[in-house]
Amino acid sequence: MKVVIAGSSGLIGTSLVAALRRDGHQVARLVRRPAAGPDEFTWDPAHARVPGVALVGADAVVNLCGAGIGAQRWTGSYKQELRDSRITPTDVLAGAVAATGVPTLINASAVHYYGGGTADRVVTETSPAGTGFLAALCRDWESATAAAGAAGARVVTLRSAVVLARRGGMLQMLLPLYRLGLGGRLGDGRQYLPWISLADEVSAIMFALTEPSIRGPLNLVGPAPVTNAEFNRALGRAVRRPTVFSVPAFALRTVVGEMADEAILRGPRAIPSGLEAAGFAFAHQSVGEALAAALG
Repeated sequence: MKVVIAGSSGLIGTSLVAALRRDGHQVARLVRRPAAGPDEFTWDPAHARVPGVALVGADAVVNLCGAGIGAQRWTGSYKQELRDSRITPTDVLAGAVAATGVPTLINASAVHYYGGGTADRVVTETSPAGTGFLAALCRDWESATAAAGAAGARVVTLRSAVVLARRGGMLQMLLPLYRLGLGGRLGDGRQYLPWISLADEVSAIMFALTEPSIRGPLNLVGPAPVTNAEFNRALGRAVRRPTVFSVPAFALRTVVGEMADEAILRGPRAIPSGLEAAGFAFAHQSVGEALAAALG
């Protein structure tokens, strides 16, 4: 199978490229710098330029592009960057998939699609979009794949949770604090924190690539939802440190602004209904197992 990947240099992309190649698949990488090898092709999504040669013979395109949600405080300009770095590349790639007849588009999205106001209500792929900036971002992000679907391509939108990995993402930021015994719950801790191990994230993407019954939204979340307080205790156990501290909601709002309410103090109780119905087997069934795997 030939898979073309955009956004291959990040945490998930790097691991996905390695896993595909390990299994004998051909990988072509779309990069925004000058190509540095025979497997790289320079593209310019801002000007809708995708090298056609990269997609020749492709069985699937995987789009993982997007600036980091928690990379910095959400100023007006950064919120626009969060949108532009997702919606524009998706729209361009969906058009290229449609024009060249690539049969499958696997496109990143996020569990933020459901918003954070679901409380204890379980959400699945059939649940409606939530409200707020992130929910609207995810809704528009997924809608940008429309051209590919209209042309007959199988489109899968990956509503990913927080990916647990030692080197990258949220866990990399938290580990130094927890190892010093400074870990603690955020707000009242009752909000859900959707999670998935890096190994299961990559395996689920590869499963979606090869399982023709999967199409549309797909929750990439671990099978056992936890609250922030439960996650806090599990991470404390994983690093063998107490987790007696807490960060009040008002303090989080003061430090990180709007992102606190959108991405930290609220979270959906999402479950992986689509993956489970299709027969996907999780390597890590609990957040404790996922943390143990991430920490080696």
